[in-house]
Amino acid sequence: MGWLDRERTIAPPGFNRWLVPPAALAVHLCIGQAYATSVYKTALVKHFGASLTEVGVIFSIAIVMLGLSAAIMGTWVDRNGPRKAMFTSAAFWASGFLIGSLGIFSHQLWLVYLGYGVVGGIGLGVGYISPVSTLIKWFPDRPGLATGMAIMGFGGGALIASPVSTALLKMYDPNSGAKGWVASGESVGKLFLTLAVVYLAYMMFGAFTIKVPAEGWKPAGFDPAKVKAASLVTTENVSARNAVKTRQFWLVWIALFCNVTAGIGILEQAAPMIQDFFRQTDGTSLASAAVAAGFVGLLSIGNMSGRFAWSAISDVTGRKRIYMVFLGVGALLYTVLALAGSTTTVLYVALAFVIISFYGGGFATAPAYLRDLFGTFQVGAIHGRLLTAWSAAGVAGPLIVNAFLDAQGKPGALNAASYQPALLTMVGLLVIGFVANLLVTPVEARFHEPRAGRVRSEEPALEA
Repeated sequence: MGWLDRERTIAPPGFNRWLVPPAALAVHLCIGQAYATSVYKTALVKHFGASLTEVGVIFSIAIVMLGLSAAIMGTWVDRNGPRKAMFTSAAFWASGFLIGSLGIFSHQLWLVYLGYGVVGGIGLGVGYISPVSTLIKWFPDRPGLATGMAIMGFGGGALIASPVSTALLKMYDPNSGAKGWVASGESVGKLFLTLAVVYLAYMMFGAFTIKVPAEGWKPAGFDPAKVKAASLVTTENVSARNAVKTRQFWLVWIALFCNVTAGIGILEQAAPMIQDFFRQTDGTSLASAAVAAGFVGLLSIGNMSGRFAWSAISDVTGRKRIYMVFLGVGALLYTVLALAGSTTTVLYVALAFVIISFYGGGFATAPAYLRDLFGTFQVGAIHGRLLTAWSAAGVAGPLIVNAFLDAQGKPGALNAASYQPALLTMVGLLVIGFVANLLVTPVEARFHEPRAGRVRSEEPALEA
């Protein structure tokens, strides 16, 4: 397996760094399918005779495993390079679909948990972090833009996976033209087999086209002195082991957790929320199912565009200031959404779109934030540990929202006021995150790596 080693991926002199983002996108566009699970959720409920909660656990397991695998394997990813990591991610992600399809065909829900949830979740975690640290090394002059280009693909993966999956389900199910059609379990199993093959091929393309810069490389015209002049940007390096000992890491962890939890608060209930917000007094809904589906698609665009736009803007404003926007302005927008969002559809949609763009921007800006604070030495491993905030938020967000909604009444009988307690709770979380972000300061020198003692097998830092 020597052809997967990092040494085989070092770029030759004169290599165009703009050839690297497509390789990163190849992985993130595939694993972004995780946001499109709602396409076949109802079909699995019918096929297994299970509840929405039991089927929803599949996604929760995948997100938890994403955070755990990213945290545990982050150092391995940095040490072995992006090609081996992306190859591993592709193998796990495709295997997850294969095992999941076996569970569907054999009516064993636990195999879907194991396949898509556990095995596929490991592929998610390794694939999520593997291209990010590489792009940061290629774009030391614009790290926010670099991470945005990669992570944008994860947010946009559902935009491709949702319509493609729907079309395939209709093709595989002979009863797709029936009124009130719900895809059969067999068609979902065939969909999983198809996705396994397609995603494996495309992710392998990314793995074998990715390149890392040679030690000491820097882009033409790049002046490290300008980076050093920024108060929170270091030219030193901190190992992953030491990073988790710093208060800066945990302050950013809290900020990301609060931002993600608040975003999931809308994503978890996106389709029913817009219908409930504009429910008429006679019990009918002004927002049809088609409008609700369109709203979910619009939020996907906000999620994807926010990942690129806000992370690129952070190269100008700085990462701490952009997080102040995510958390501070986000708290204000959530308050308006809770108290006045039901007055007009335009206001509601606009508020939700911007809030979800903050959600996506928080993810995309986080790796660059870590690079500013801890250097490039093991930024992939540190990023992996930070993603445990996502795992925690993936559990906390749905629990908070669903607990409040269960206390307000039954689904189908809720209105805008029913969501106010949950939305205002998210405001409180965002305020906590805002305070945590304000407390972020440069990392103390005692955590820095000795320049002469860095492990040579680690990916090199970008130094002049």
